[in-house]
Amino acid sequence: MVENLTKIFAEIMADPQNETYTQAGIEPLYYANPQAKLLIIGQAPGKKAQDSRIVWNDPSGDRLRSWLAVDRQTFYESGQVAVLPMDFYFPGSGKSGDLPPRKGFAQKWHPRLLAAMPNIQLTILVGAYATKHYLNLKASTKLTTVVKNYQEYLPTYFPLVHPSPRNQIWLKKNPWFEAEVIPDLQARVRKILS
Repeated sequence: MVENLTKIFAEIMADPQNETYTQAGIEPLYYANPQAKLLIIGQAPGKKAQDSRIVWNDPSGDRLRSWLAVDRQTFYESGQVAVLPMDFYFPGSGKSGDLPPRKGFAQKWHPRLLAAMPNIQLTILVGAYATKHYLNLKASTKLTTVVKNYQEYLPTYFPLVHPSPRNQIWLKKNPWFEAEVIPDLQARVRKILS
């Protein structure tokens, strides 16, 4: 039997680990739908996403949608795209950007949510945290190498670098990414969502 998504949501909010967020009126931010065909697993919501209650609602999200060749309506309203960050709450800011997602969070909640979404055909892993966790990679593994060899992880996973504006230098240094990887990603996403 597929678990009720509303029940899982309530349990996440009631979890003592998330108490400070719940007491502040902050709900977990993720999108799960039993009909979803495409799953995006990223780091954790940014401050802007948490405040607006909309995942990937920032320049990184705009770039991610352009990489997928998916418009905002399809991304947010079609029910075909699910988003499970490695943590469902903004972890705070550090010296060089947002703090990492809390350890053990995804391990605790993802399996139950994934079981409730049996139609996922492709999981897009965005950034190092999601990629290393789901592909069981060593911490020392270079994300560039993983993304360059993305075909090794298909048809289940498609690893990507983070679409953050901070990665502009990386994109310039690695033109193969937008020339070769993105067209393949777009073709696969188009086929799944059509």
